[in-house]
Amino acid sequence: MRVLLSIKPEFAEKIFTGEKKFEFRRSIFKDKSVKKILVYASAPVQKVIGEFDIDEIVCQDVETLWKTTHQHAGISYDYFSSYFEGKKQGFAIKIKKLRKFKKPQCIKKDYDLVPPQSFVYVN
Repeated sequence: MRVLLSIKPEFAEKIFTGEKKFEFRRSIFKDKSVKKILVYASAPVQKVIGEFDIDEIVCQDVETLWKTTHQHAGISYDYFSSYFEGKKQGFAIKIKKLRKFKKPQCIKKDYDLVPPQSFVYVN
């Protein structure tokens, strides 16, 4: 099972350069069989640009999550704090086995999906 995540292009690019080894989420998908993430780079790119395997999903209180992941977060503490504002806990998807597509894919034509607010399951 795969999930397609909407990710801002600047962060999607950092994932594929290896600078960002964790993708942060305020909430996470419930299906534990999800092993792969398709990366949809949101506007202005608006393409599925690659995929990665899930190493693990870390769930911790927000301050502990930052301490655990900050060296490979690919984002600033200020951005992290504002993203998780009002949340007691957060999730970090640890990234492994990256594969950037040679040709970015169209979410509508190639997957028959519309861009999700957060994520969508893909068979």
